[in-house]
Amino acid sequence: MSELTVPYLVLQRCDPARNMARFYVLTIEPTLFGDTALVREWGRLGQRGRRRMDLFAGRVQAVEALEAWLARKTRRGYVPNSPAPKVQPPPSLPT
Repeated sequence: MSELTVPYLVLQRCDPARNMARFYVLTIEPTLFGDTALVREWGRLGQRGRRRMDLFAGRVQAVEALEAWLARKTRRGYVPNSPAPKVQPPPSLPT
C-alpha cells in the first residue's frame, strides 16, 4: 500500500427497537508537519456527525490507538460495515 493511500475503517451500530443507527469511522492520515493523525468521526447515520483528530509522533502509535478504539467500539456493539455484495453478470450463453 502506498504511503499516500488513506485506509479507513467504517463501523455501524443499528438497533431498530431503540431507534439507534450510528456510525464510527477510524482513519490514519499523515499531517502537513510530518506527524501521523488518528481521525475519528461518529454520529447518527444520515447526519453530519462529529470529528476529532489525535496527533501521534509515529505511525506505530497511531495504529495502536486505532486498535484500542476498534476494540472499545466492538465491545459496545459496533460491527464493520460490509461492502455491498458484487453482482456477477449472468454467464453468456454459447452460440
